[in-house]
Amino acid sequence: MSDLKAHADLLRELHDGPLLVLPNAWDEASAELVVEQGFPVVATSSAAVADVLGHDDGEKAPWREMFAATARIAAAVPVPVTMDAEAGYGLEPDEFVARLLDAGAVGCNLEDVDHRARGLVVAEEQAERIAAVRAAADKAGVPVVVNARTDVFLPVSGIPEQDRLAEAVRRGRLYREAGADCVYPVGGSTRDNLATLVAEVGPVNGNTGDTLDLAGLAALGVARVSFGPRFYMGGLAAMRGALERLRTGG
Repeated sequence: MSDLKAHADLLRELHDGPLLVLPNAWDEASAELVVEQGFPVVATSSAAVADVLGHDDGEKAPWREMFAATARIAAAVPVPVTMDAEAGYGLEPDEFVARLLDAGAVGCNLEDVDHRARGLVVAEEQAERIAAVRAAADKAGVPVVVNARTDVFLPVSGIPEQDRLAEAVRRGRLYREAGADCVYPVGGSTRDNLATLVAEVGPVNGNTGDTLDLAGLAALGVARVSFGPRFYMGGLAAMRGALERLRTGG
């Protein structure tokens, strides 16, 4: 537990700047490559891990398999690991935290979407869940870093586009008050959205895109940047191109 606590403390400190860059891994080899290149934390990608295991994203993979994959990653690297835990797999907060720590992870993404009902969880209910996860982590003696993802900006939310930023701010404030360390507006990484969320909510997880690079995110005061399954999909695309060249005699 002392090692886990030290890793959790380090992960939290890294949110204070400069911009924490989290290339997402999906297995031991990819995690080792992240560390080899000097990155101080390994984050997992639920979509990539699930795909490797033969399942779709969105809590379609058995949760035990997802935690087992995270455990293999954490055992392979000497740095803190934060797990993309989707919506928490329906586990009670005490069991969720216990499983997370047993896997060797000291951080997690928690989404505010119900994958079975295909819609957003009521914000106040999600805040209560985050508070319960925080309490369970405190009880375990490891200050797990919670990255509260909101799916407000995705079509699944059903929220009109013009109302999404205000709802993201409302949810972000609730989640931060409940004990989340950072808020992740997935699908909403525009300059205006991120600037507003940083100013009105606090630490924010952003994504790079066509109009925002790492320097742009840092200038906005974003705390961390992650990439989801981007590197995993890029590897498959590179392999596809190589196979096509082989097939045509290239």
